[in-house]
Order: sequence, then C-alpha cells, then structure tokens
Amino acid sequence: MARISGVEIPNNKRVVIGLTYIYGIGLSRSQKILADVTINENVRVKDLTEEQIKVLTQRLTQEKTEGDLRREQLLNIKRLMEIGSYRGKRHRNGLPVRGQSSKTNARTRKGPRKTVANKKK
Repeated sequence: MARISGVEIPNNKRVVIGLTYIYGIGLSRSQKILADVTINENVRVKDLTEEQIKVLTQRLTQEKTEGDLRREQLLNIKRLMEIGSYRGKRHRNGLPVRGQSSKTNARTRKGPRKTVANKKK
C-alpha cells in the first residue's frame, strides 16, 4: 500500500480513485492533480514508481488536506458559536444548520426520539 499524506491508499485501486481516500480530495480535484503531475489516471496504485509517489506527495503538500482541513473547519464552526450567530446557535444545540425543517424530521441531527408525557397531537 502506498502511503500518501498519512493515508494508506489501497494497491488494487486506480490512482484517480485512490487519491479520494484522502480527506479533502474528491474525484475532480484528484483528476486535476494527476493532470498537473502528468500521471495516467488508469494506472493502479501498485504500479506507481517511487518517483511518481514522491511527485504526488510534493503536489499534495500544496493542497489543504487531512488534519489542516479538519482543524480549519472546526475553527470556523467554533467562531460561529462564539460570535453568537444563528448558525452558531444551531450548531451548539445540535439542530440542522442550513434551514431544514426540524418539527418532524432531522432525526440524524437531533438523535433518537425522546417521548414526552401526554403529548397526543
């Protein structure tokens, strides 16, 4: 298995798919990166040479991925909560943030139902 940006990439996958195992890299960004470093998308990870892996890791240091990206997202959410914005309050209360209805749905965000006594309608 090739280890790129601290992530083990499976050997039997194509390189374009294997790069998507890295947090912050999707299919389109993976295709752009491979085009920049002139590596064929259809090559399997196990067929990459050490030089190609080195070039890929150097190119990926320019992208914000893995821990840096996660940290930045957490700091953005923390900032919203600290300034007391509407979105920050929704994050704090564990409710949907992007305007979804929460009267009957939003079970993923709110968790399992808590029954309330004498609530028929």
